[in-house]
Amino acid sequence: MATFEQRASGYWQAKVRRKGLPVQSKTFERKVDAEAWARDVENKIDRGVFVDRREAETTTLAEALLRYEREVTVKKKAQRQEKSMIKAWLERKAFAARPLAALRSSDFAAFRDERLKAVASQTVRHELKLIAHLYSIASKEWGLAVENPLRNIKMPPQGKSRERRLSAEEERFLLLAAENSGARDKNGKSRANVWVAPAIRFALATAMRQGEILALTWKNVDLKKRVALLEDTKNGDRRVVPLSSAALAVLSRIPRTLRGPVFATTQEALQQSWKRALPRARRLYLADCAAGEREADPDFLVNLTFHDLRHEAISRLAERGDLSVLELAAVSGHKTMQMLRRYTHLQAEDLARKLG
Repeated sequence: MATFEQRASGYWQAKVRRKGLPVQSKTFERKVDAEAWARDVENKIDRGVFVDRREAETTTLAEALLRYEREVTVKKKAQRQEKSMIKAWLERKAFAARPLAALRSSDFAAFRDERLKAVASQTVRHELKLIAHLYSIASKEWGLAVENPLRNIKMPPQGKSRERRLSAEEERFLLLAAENSGARDKNGKSRANVWVAPAIRFALATAMRQGEILALTWKNVDLKKRVALLEDTKNGDRRVVPLSSAALAVLSRIPRTLRGPVFATTQEALQQSWKRALPRARRLYLADCAAGEREADPDFLVNLTFHDLRHEAISRLAERGDLSVLELAAVSGHKTMQMLRRYTHLQAEDLARKLG
């Protein structure tokens, strides 16, 4: 049955008690509203459709995000990127401090529209999909009675596939900068990360992802058969990568242990060195242009990511013309031709020469 009590503040608290269920309570400004709420709860209990929403109404988005990070994110391959997104959401106090049940579709639609003014649509898609999956997990696995407010909002359009190609001159200056940081220790030895240049060359020779390169161990490299076994790839499958002469040349020039990693550096160290190498390579290029009294390309090494090396490697293999699409997919590891097409952008001038 329902009971009603007026608090010292003047507000009315309604309580509904039923055997086998926790006490349901809620506070209202007017007694008539408290009575209406209690009747509604009792009616739903009688019909067997009552859902306890208290946990969803008290669990904040911040609390849910932290639990999601502990239980879901840690099991993902791309957990570093997702943890960064979670951190960004936790800093958005207008969202983070509010209960899951209090957030509406309109809140996330307004966030989407404002966020699109600052970042690419693909970034906003990733940020919203994280929250959508959190709500799905909260409902299906955590038992929270909450509706997914992102179900009915329109996601930003899929971002265009990148068409960034690496020119031969860009490659030359990038490798120069990667091999010599310009900084030296007290003994005069270069402080450059010695694994960066070989990793760049290996990426261009194999079309492997950064994570796959860093996870590769010597026990999974067969130099006689000219193959490298990837135990755990992005799509979850094992993949055998054929090693070209260029790839073998890279492996022959780096130190080797019996069973350790082929590239003995971390993802953080590689990324930091990559970020430093790009502006250094551009300075070398500009100095070379000035010395040769030639005009510099304003887009030289601009907007280049390490992942673009995989894109470039696949495109170069496709431009050779001696590999079938299935053979190309075997090298790259793509499961569908549609995904392979997103990564492969043939140079129009090469196609024109083939057409005659």
